[in-house]
Amino acid sequence: MRSPLFRLLIAGLVLTALGTTFAQTEAYDSNAVINLATNADPTFNPWYPGVGIESDLINSMIFESLTRWDGNALPSPALATKWSVAADGLSWTFDLRPNVKWQDGKPFTADDVAFTFNKIVLNKDLGSNNANIYNPVDHVEAVNPLEVKFVLTTPFSSLPSYLAYYVGILPKHVFEGVADPFKLSSFNKQHPIGTGPFMVDRYVSGAYVRLVRNPDYWGGKAKLAGVTFKVVPEPDAQVAQVLSGGLDLIRVENPTLLTRLQNTPGLALDQQSENVYFFVILHQTDPRFQDVRVRQALLYAIDRKAIIQSVLKGYGQVATGPIAPVQKAYYDPTVKQYPYDPAQAKALLAEAGWTPGPDGILQKDGQPLEITIDQGQFGQLVPIALLVQQYWQDIGVKVKMNIMDWNSYLTKTYVKRDYQATVCWWRTPTTPDVSPYYLSDASGQGNNWPDYKSPELDKLLKAELAATTQDEKVAATKKVEQFVAEQLPYLYLYYPQTVVVRKANLKGLLKINLPAAFQHSEDWYVAK
Repeated sequence: MRSPLFRLLIAGLVLTALGTTFAQTEAYDSNAVINLATNADPTFNPWYPGVGIESDLINSMIFESLTRWDGNALPSPALATKWSVAADGLSWTFDLRPNVKWQDGKPFTADDVAFTFNKIVLNKDLGSNNANIYNPVDHVEAVNPLEVKFVLTTPFSSLPSYLAYYVGILPKHVFEGVADPFKLSSFNKQHPIGTGPFMVDRYVSGAYVRLVRNPDYWGGKAKLAGVTFKVVPEPDAQVAQVLSGGLDLIRVENPTLLTRLQNTPGLALDQQSENVYFFVILHQTDPRFQDVRVRQALLYAIDRKAIIQSVLKGYGQVATGPIAPVQKAYYDPTVKQYPYDPAQAKALLAEAGWTPGPDGILQKDGQPLEITIDQGQFGQLVPIALLVQQYWQDIGVKVKMNIMDWNSYLTKTYVKRDYQATVCWWRTPTTPDVSPYYLSDASGQGNNWPDYKSPELDKLLKAELAATTQDEKVAATKKVEQFVAEQLPYLYLYYPQTVVVRKANLKGLLKINLPAAFQHSEDWYVAK
């Protein structure tokens, strides 16, 4: 999820869908409209607090950023054509693409970029989604209509990568003078205006969003006439609709569903790996969880290999931290490990003062160790949370489950930070910079979802941001990995492998992963 949402976040290895981003000679249906799925009602604003996976891919078709990912998960030109960093690392300059229009015909300029960041993203009072990623940015200057400068307070070497991560530039002429941009429902929930290849034609809450091609798109008209996103919350229902022809593409994160899809005529299955990790969060405002022995004990108590086999059917790998194996240059498998060991879990809890009471429940100072897991309904999150509940109960922890719909879950746990524990995930760019999810100043309203604060970790993260050579960056990243493996700001569960299922005649998807593919959706087509 990228923000949670998703928000939190997405990058990976290879999506073996056919098609390329260069000139296409295969005949295609220029009137084709494809059907996709979203799990809940979307919000048409990438900065809206708590917006996540229900909106991210849709917004990627409507809005654009300065950069977007290429076939190697590296930042490539989008609304910017080139960029450079100052010698001292304290500013980045972006040259903007000329002759770009908003979907209402107004010209796109540097003023839109400066307004989006200065008035919305960097406005602390608004709590914009993923805003903490840009904490190193002091302000953005419109140097001239086709040039912007990001002025930094500290080096931010990964800025071009993060600008490709669910960022959308908003139109100044729509939002200027609006006191709270997130209350402008005529834009956020009805008729957004972006610069992307598709624009909203109709939205029916609880039913669908219909997008049509933008006739004035700077990259040329999209090959598809339109894309309809159906609101289909349940993965089982999505699979059923793919099989019946009602959907053209889905991501399958529950491997148990694959048996219904394999060897089905007319469907193609593409396996992908991404920089994704699932975790348990223990809210660090709770004094009980501030003891590292408690965090370590609760991870020792979880049989992660069993979860991977039983829930994921082997489509995953035990996680050791925020850097997934897909980042081969940075991934460190030698950090501290937590094999399933209930005895070690009990010993650490006893060392921390938690001992069995008359009823077998662990207690300290007369208070039972009772944890409530707030859990949103999405994919395999609930089954995994139920297993975590059982594993913790096995060592004497009293665990309550509170299962809720996805949007309510994000509001409660991510936006309001009103929770004790939860299971979720982050999808992040393939950059070793994980500071937006771990820096102390990213807690509260930012992507530091556990609200974990450590001056020592802050120092390590900033050293990675300031690294100028590959060797320096590798060394700095490994120190971060070692620290978080010891201290466990998150309880790392697994790195998943997912499968994208599409109709075999849906082509042109960028050969990497879905988030990157959606950023190049003008190249998608239905072969005749």
